[in-house]
Amino acid sequence: MKGLFLTFEGPEGSGKSTIIQLIYKKLIEEGYPVICTREPGGIDIAEQIREVILKKENTAMDSKTEALLYAASRRQHLVEKVIPALNKGYIVLCDRFVDSSLAYQGVGRGLGIDEVYQMNLFAIGDVLPDLTLFFDCPVEVGLARIHSDGQREVNRLDLESLQFHHQIYQGYLDICERYRDRIKKINANQPIEDVFNEVYSLIEEYICHIEHS
Repeated sequence: MKGLFLTFEGPEGSGKSTIIQLIYKKLIEEGYPVICTREPGGIDIAEQIREVILKKENTAMDSKTEALLYAASRRQHLVEKVIPALNKGYIVLCDRFVDSSLAYQGVGRGLGIDEVYQMNLFAIGDVLPDLTLFFDCPVEVGLARIHSDGQREVNRLDLESLQFHHQIYQGYLDICERYRDRIKKINANQPIEDVFNEVYSLIEEYICHIEHS
């Protein structure tokens, strides 16, 4: 089977980062070649860029600078980790990808979805996810999860206004509609076991379809 690029998207506190680890373990148990990674980050250079983007003290960062830094991190991550893994036939599970930039910088920062997409085309070329799972979770629920989790690091984006997070959520809904053939919604406002089962069922169905097509 050729490699598969599966991305996990959602607002802050949607639970995608928890579920992606559970999915990773399950796919390993089932014998699939799989790697799990994240954006921004995943490799050393991209992790360094992540620190700059999310550092709480960097409040003076311009919106376009932020978008360009995400795109730069994305490019390095792709060429160093994602593309080589796909070429070897791996399933790549990625916590956030280009849709995050469309929602956060395109809508949240007001740069425009199309403008941010064009900016990212230079970074990603023709590499897009085979399947994207959007963790649909009410903004207030997600933020409450963050603030109740003493283990989770609070970053610069977590400290944005409630209006900003609502804009991001609406942006994600617009993106889901725009790319509905690629993006599948997950009800993330339910017990973790149910979220996992819903996600794994979709992935299993997708893999089965690919293997028999």
